[in-house]
Amino acid sequence: MRELRVERKENMAGGKGHVIIKHILEEKELNGKCKMYAEVTLEPGCSLGYHEHHNESETYYILRGEGNYDDNGRIRPVKAGDVTFTPDGMGHGLTNTGDTDLVFMALIILD
Repeated sequence: MRELRVERKENMAGGKGHVIIKHILEEKELNGKCKMYAEVTLEPGCSLGYHEHHNESETYYILRGEGNYDDNGRIRPVKAGDVTFTPDGMGHGLTNTGDTDLVFMALIILD
């Protein structure tokens, strides 16, 4: 076992507040096939700003909490158990709208 690397990023992709990223796998373990596999936390009032993906896709699996997911300008609510997918060339963002942490798994696969 190894200790997971944890990052705190302020205003990620132009979002509000900060994002906490717990890296499950590192670059060597991702073996050039993925860019990220991590547990991500948005505390109440925080957001991950809208951003586009190029030459990669990203999936979120919501573990707990609730929020609004921006799917290329279409806003929809998400909660525990929901899965989102952003293909190459598209964009997304996520805002915690609840009063508890919004926690999700993020997987970025390189095309």
